[in-house]
Amino acid sequence: MEAVAERKEPQVDDVSSDAQGRAMAEEKTVQLTPWRRDYAILGGGEPMNVAEMRRDGLETFERVGFPTLKQEVWKYTDVKPIAEAGFPRASAVSPATELTEDMLAPWRVEDAHELVFVNGTFAEEHSRLAELPAEAVALPLTRAFVECPAKVEAHIGRYARFDGEDAPDMAFAALNAALFHDGGFVHLGSRVVVERPIHLLFVTTARDVAVYPRNLIVAGRSSQGTVIESYVGLSTDGAAEDAGSEYFTCPVTEASVADDAYVDHYKLQRESAQAFHVATQQSRQGRSCNFRSHSISVGGGLVRNDLKGWLGGEGSDCTLNGLYLVTDRQRVDNHMKVDHAEPHCTSHETYKGVLEGRGRSVFNGLLYVHPDAQKTDAKQSNQNLLLSKDALANSNPQLEIFADDVRCTHGSTVGELDEDAVFYLRSRGLGEAAAKSLLTFAFASEVVSQVRVEAVRKALEEYLFGRLPRGEVVRQAI
Repeated sequence: MEAVAERKEPQVDDVSSDAQGRAMAEEKTVQLTPWRRDYAILGGGEPMNVAEMRRDGLETFERVGFPTLKQEVWKYTDVKPIAEAGFPRASAVSPATELTEDMLAPWRVEDAHELVFVNGTFAEEHSRLAELPAEAVALPLTRAFVECPAKVEAHIGRYARFDGEDAPDMAFAALNAALFHDGGFVHLGSRVVVERPIHLLFVTTARDVAVYPRNLIVAGRSSQGTVIESYVGLSTDGAAEDAGSEYFTCPVTEASVADDAYVDHYKLQRESAQAFHVATQQSRQGRSCNFRSHSISVGGGLVRNDLKGWLGGEGSDCTLNGLYLVTDRQRVDNHMKVDHAEPHCTSHETYKGVLEGRGRSVFNGLLYVHPDAQKTDAKQSNQNLLLSKDALANSNPQLEIFADDVRCTHGSTVGELDEDAVFYLRSRGLGEAAAKSLLTFAFASEVVSQVRVEAVRKALEEYLFGRLPRGEVVRQAI
């Protein structure tokens, strides 16, 4: 089916006849023109519901527009630079041949089934497709549309919703639905156990472009697996992108975890220092299953992560942990909502931030306990360590409880290093810089230590050693 044939041109909202209204409408139309143009060249060979999702995504995006500071959940994060830049979608013909193994080596995961995407397009020549058990699938989404369309169609677009009253806050999810080209598709059949991690590595080498990865993770009943998402910016010589490189990454990840399944998920964001990264993640869980997700943000100039978890089966467990390291003028915004819809479910959220320079962070977490979710056990914590007097952290953990037999806690801290602890370490022979770095490492390691993929955990530890002053002393001390 040619998806484009089913499309109708989305209409801009009606406006009043006065001059001001016409001016606003004209400004909005000009602002959205690049996205409408990119939409027009996509489609074809996709399941029917994907074509419909694309159309609905563009219609929603053109109706609500980019989020503004007037919206409560966006009041600390100004996305106007993204709107003004008008990044065109990266060409489907990616310069994958420009990459060498030496350039990719630092970002690979050892002994993993690895799908590499360059500028939004699957690069088979750089991927490492290990043998998977029967009934396990790990494919680029474009290939999955052809080889197993029914498995894709049953889930894609059903969890990361952008309709209803939340549509204005989900503009970027709608934009991704309209413009995505490729991404990772992981499907684990019932009782399938995949020992090796499945790594989805997204590399951006082009400048002044936008990429819209779309990932779908489906874990069947009693299955087990590990999925890693990595987002990296590289210059033409393979080094991390320099401070002047701008591009826009807008990924969406949907995860469906069936009864008694176990999914270990990691998202590693290491974009260039001036990149924009706005991501949506939505998980839906069945009965007695476990979904563990860890989000690590160390790159990007403006970063926003929207995470939502729906515990829709009795006895399910959800863990959403995060670590963000912010420096210079970086801004990292983490928004999450965990819906406890059934009884006897547990959730744990621990987010930690280390802020330097004029770095800014936002944490907005909501635990929502529905009336039928008795015996809920939920814990939410956000802790921020300020290493500079110019750094600023905004934290807003929230509880909304509509059941009367629950155990829920939430808390937040924002502060500097404990001077008594620094003095104690200095009295044991450490210099001031090494003492502060050791305490900072200990603060961050609570999240890093919970990473169960050894290669990823060690890489994160090495990154911390390299970033902290006197990191070599810290390495020896631990």
